[in-house]
Amino acid sequence: MASTSNDGTSNLVSSAPRRLGSGDVEVGPLALGLWRFTGTDVGLNAALVESGLDLGMNLIDIADVYGLDWGGTGFGSCEENLGAVLRARPELRDRMVLATKGGIVPPVPYDSGAVALRAACEASLARLSTDRIDLYQVHRPDNFTHPAELAATLDGLIADGLVGAVGVSNYTPAQTRALGAHLDSPLVSTQPEYSAACLDPLRDGTLDLCSEMGMVPLAWSPLAGGRLMAQRPLAGGRLMAPNPAGADEDSVVRAQLLATLDRLAEREGVDRAAVCVAFVLAHPTAPIAIVGTQQPERLEGLQAALGVHLDRNDVYDIVEASEGVPLP
Repeated sequence: MASTSNDGTSNLVSSAPRRLGSGDVEVGPLALGLWRFTGTDVGLNAALVESGLDLGMNLIDIADVYGLDWGGTGFGSCEENLGAVLRARPELRDRMVLATKGGIVPPVPYDSGAVALRAACEASLARLSTDRIDLYQVHRPDNFTHPAELAATLDGLIADGLVGAVGVSNYTPAQTRALGAHLDSPLVSTQPEYSAACLDPLRDGTLDLCSEMGMVPLAWSPLAGGRLMAQRPLAGGRLMAPNPAGADEDSVVRAQLLATLDRLAEREGVDRAAVCVAFVLAHPTAPIAIVGTQQPERLEGLQAALGVHLDRNDVYDIVEASEGVPLP
């Protein structure tokens, strides 16, 4: 998956397609995330989706709960907006691997019981104006549904042809393994937050489990929700995101990390965002980075991550700068 430069230094950044499960479904290393897909102009929405597809971002990531924030009109509104695009431009459906998520039921907040999750999937199908979801993921774990019940529901959705493959999102490794033990169909993906500022999957066993089970990691928030684009310095050598309203300790990142990312960006001739995405792509499990910009021109800039060269020295420099301590 890695390539080698002229000087013999191994490049860890993989630009190769990723395969979901053992089938022939291949997706690009970058996915288009539609968390902020709240605008209702069908033409503009279609242009964004088509721009992503043209750049090889054929995995389209959405969820039924998207639309409760970012100016949406409520639960399901982002799926409805994508459904309107697919009705207006049905040829786009054949070009995408459509992924959505269910299991969040405000204000409960989580329900992965058999009745609720099947109803959620069927409602997503209707909103998306499609008869099949390529990848259906449980959005967050429902600790009060036994994994055997959840597994039976997911296997039933696959058997009925409503879903092509299944995965999880925001699950711990133990929760993932427990669900997998009851499934007839394999889990093909897990969707954790992962970025140069959030290394939890690297440390908590999530990426190790991907290696063990053959799952593809779908990394959400590879730019740390915009915090890695921060510019304004704070006391103590830290930086805060451009909009500090309501900021807490989690909204600051180390100046050392941004300096390291900027050094690599200057060397590679790209912007900081491209280096951040390249870092996510550098793990040997070949993650997919979900990019959530709603600006087609920014998608092209993020695509530059596929040409970034990061070797082991580079990625460990980023890890040390992120955690603020030298590695043992």
